[in-house]
This record gives sequence, C-alpha cells and structure tokens, in this order.
Amino acid sequence: MDSLLTAAVFLLAGATKGLIGLGLPTVSVGLLALLMPPVEAAALLLVPAVVTNIVQIRGPALHPILRRIWPMLLAMAPATLVGSATLTGGGRLPLGLLGLALILYAAWGLLAPPLRLSPRAERWSAVPIGLANGAVNGATGVAVMPAVPWLGALGLTRDEMVQALGLAFLVATIALGAALAWQGAITPVNALGSLLALPPALAGQWLGTRLRGQVSPARFRTLFFAALLALGAQLAWRGFG
Repeated sequence: MDSLLTAAVFLLAGATKGLIGLGLPTVSVGLLALLMPPVEAAALLLVPAVVTNIVQIRGPALHPILRRIWPMLLAMAPATLVGSATLTGGGRLPLGLLGLALILYAAWGLLAPPLRLSPRAERWSAVPIGLANGAVNGATGVAVMPAVPWLGALGLTRDEMVQALGLAFLVATIALGAALAWQGAITPVNALGSLLALPPALAGQWLGTRLRGQVSPARFRTLFFAALLALGAQLAWRGFG
C-alpha cells in the first residue's frame, strides 16, 4: 500500500511539473511528509527530481540563463549543506519548517505580486537569495523560497522561466543529495525507493505536458497554490503545534 501511495504521489507531482513547470518537490515532499519524516521524503525525491529537471532545462536559452543566474546557483550549495543539519536532526522542527515554507510559497503564488528587479538589484541580490534558498532547501527538502519569486522578477519569457526553474531545482536537488549523503541519510532502501519513484514521476510529467493545451495553467496554478496552502498549514500545525 505504501508503494502504491508513493507512486501516486509522484505521478501527481510529475503531472503538476509537466503542466506548470514546477511542483515536483513541493507536492512530493509535502504529501509524503504526511506519511514519513521529511528527511525520508526528501531522499525519495532525489532521482525523480534530477531526471525530470534535466528534461525540463533543455532548450536554446540554457546557456544565457546559466550565465545570468550562476551566482545564485553557486551560493545554494554550501547553504544547503549547512541547512541539512536541521532536516536530518530528527524531531518535529523539520516538519514545521516545511509547512511554513509551503505556506509562504502558496501565499506568494496566490497573490502573485508583480515584481521586477533592475539589473543592479539582480546582481547584488543573487548571492543572498542563493544562500537563503539553500538554507531552506537543506532544512526542508523543498527549494522554492525565495528563489522562485526572485527568478520571476527577472523578466524572463515563459519558456525561459520554465528552463530557469528547472536549472535552479536541478542544482538544488544535487546539493540536497550531497548534503543528505554527507549526513548519512542516504540508505540502500531509500535509494532504491527513489529509483522506483522515477517511472511514475516521468509518466506524470509527460501527462502534464500533454494537458498544457487542454487545461488552463492559470486556473490550475490557483488550485495548486490553494491546496498547497492547506497542506502547509496542516504540516506546520503538526510540527509546531
């Protein structure tokens, strides 16, 4: 039953990613944290997240985007290593922090404030954003805040934004995997579980991509963030309550 539930979670998470370009870590780790400690959920995420993000970053804008955001990406790695001590430390704190991260992300997604950074602000904010995002990534297994709003404020086209998200999530996942391995949280069991989670995640991503022309991405985003808000509130209540 646990295997079927895990497969269903990654199918849903992959479909969300295929439809709107994000959501695999937030959906999979958020839902799996209802069933297991967040560190185990994060370990299961690794292989599906790496492979689906490699699929997502393909395109002609990859190198220009990489030249533009590399300071943020580089800053993420050491901060993820530091933050991972919280995720692997046990207790309810990682669950509460995960819930709080999802609440903030959902609130941003629902409000969708129109932000635009000047070139100067983009340059000086890249490293602090990377450090903050890495710390959140290491502590919760979810690398969405504050990197996603920051990327959204760079004035990228829709396709460029999808590629930039994939690149940021790819680096964040590799850094998280290294951090979990460093903390001794990668075991043969969860490594195999992560590998087995790949087929449903890829199937979901393919399905979500196919549905892009049939389902309104804007409406789906609203439903997605509303559900994420409720999930985050539940996790935060369990972690901090």
